[in-house]
Amino acid sequence: MISLRCKRCGAPLPARSLSWRCDKCFGPLIAEGMPPLTRSAIDQHRRSLWRYQKSLVHTGPVAISLGEGWTPLVEGDWNGRRVLWKCEFASISGSFKDRGVAVMINHLLSLGVNKFAEDSSGNAGAAVATYAAAAQSRCRIYVPAHASSGKITQIEATGAELIRIEGSRQAVAEAAMADDSGYWYASHNWDPAFLDGIKTIGYEIWEQLGFSVPDAIIAPTGSGSNLLGCFNAFDDLRKSQEVERLPLLFGVQSENCAPLARAFETGAPSFVKVETQPTIAEGIAVSHPVRSAELLDAVHQSGGGIFSVSEDQIAQAHDKMARRGLYVEPTTATAAALLDKLIDEAILKPGQRVVVILTGSGLKAGELISQLRKNRQRTS
Repeated sequence: MISLRCKRCGAPLPARSLSWRCDKCFGPLIAEGMPPLTRSAIDQHRRSLWRYQKSLVHTGPVAISLGEGWTPLVEGDWNGRRVLWKCEFASISGSFKDRGVAVMINHLLSLGVNKFAEDSSGNAGAAVATYAAAAQSRCRIYVPAHASSGKITQIEATGAELIRIEGSRQAVAEAAMADDSGYWYASHNWDPAFLDGIKTIGYEIWEQLGFSVPDAIIAPTGSGSNLLGCFNAFDDLRKSQEVERLPLLFGVQSENCAPLARAFETGAPSFVKVETQPTIAEGIAVSHPVRSAELLDAVHQSGGGIFSVSEDQIAQAHDKMARRGLYVEPTTATAAALLDKLIDEAILKPGQRVVVILTGSGLKAGELISQLRKNRQRTS
């Protein structure tokens, strides 16, 4: 029986409850009771994440699908090491957020929701706006005043209402949560159906690797849904006895906003409050990650870690990736910067099979990337 449960206090809720957080302690919810995935349960006729629907919280008809999921896993070379790039930027709105949003929106539509609000630095807002437009539903997106113009244009093009908020990323979230005008808070950080959709990236990696487990997975980490989704997927596959172990999970943040990296470094059970500064990795500039305790526990269980990299390392990694045909947004380049760090410090060993999740397209951040190129030209 599928149900929801508060990760903090354990309070249960019905699976079809219209709640995005615990009614008692205001903690984050998780979906439980879905049958663990097996190879035989995969619907081979569906070339999207819905091939795994038998293990997803949304069990009903799929009202809206834009081909989400089943993104390429491309072999490449990085400093002489074989690397597998999981190209999530090939998703319909240009980022991995489409996975979670597709499951979340379909689930909410089945519960009668038809007006959606979201707070986002760009990618999640673009995904929610995209799927709301496909559903012909009204949508309102709260964004930081400094969000990338490319992402703003993408959101506005769908017909969504855009509300710019001055101040921190947390201030944007608080403004969206305070909206009591009839829009449902369809939050990629809070909604358990969103997180359930993100786990399909782990299922896909397993299937695309011939039903095997990579040695390590690296992902940019703001709220941490990619890493947490991968943990949930491979832990699920362990329960169904399809795999015997977890991959090492490595998250990366900018030094300018690294509450999770600081927590991992100090052994804290939840995120550490840090002084934040502007970063070119705007997509992971999250100072108060909602599921930090859950994420840190998952990373520790995997044997991996969460680290930070400098702004200069991110810029250099971005340039290096572009010159290999991988045009991603600077946020995504943090993963390649961490790959360099893990190789240099011998945390990753030669011969290990490493998957790097490329989360967002460079087409979303043309103005920022142009400025980075100008800065390099001035200093070269």
